[in-house]
Amino acid sequence: MAAGGKKKTKASVTRRLRRSRATALEVARDKGFPYYGYVNVTLSLDDHLVKKVRKIAVDRDTTLTGMVREYLEKVAAEDAVSERRQRQLEALRRSFEKFQINLGNKTGTRAELYERR
Repeated sequence: MAAGGKKKTKASVTRRLRRSRATALEVARDKGFPYYGYVNVTLSLDDHLVKKVRKIAVDRDTTLTGMVREYLEKVAAEDAVSERRQRQLEALRRSFEKFQINLGNKTGTRAELYERR
């Protein structure tokens, strides 16, 4: 049984994989990559680390590749959110610059300002 008491069926695992692949493809398209499928990446990792992580992957009912893919998708999604926030902040700055109002020369003391009322 999987976490939460639900039994994982082959169909549910297949649906989950299709969703994660669709997400990866969307991220690849958003980032302007010239390819829309999977690319093999070679990593150099310590044997001890690989054995340890593979055991964790089995406990989580996934694979080492699946864990790496999930992590990288999460990083890409967080980066996309960060980029969107940067664009929004820049738009806000531009709007402030656009709508600035010149109030003239501000001289005088605090007491003089109160006397003008």
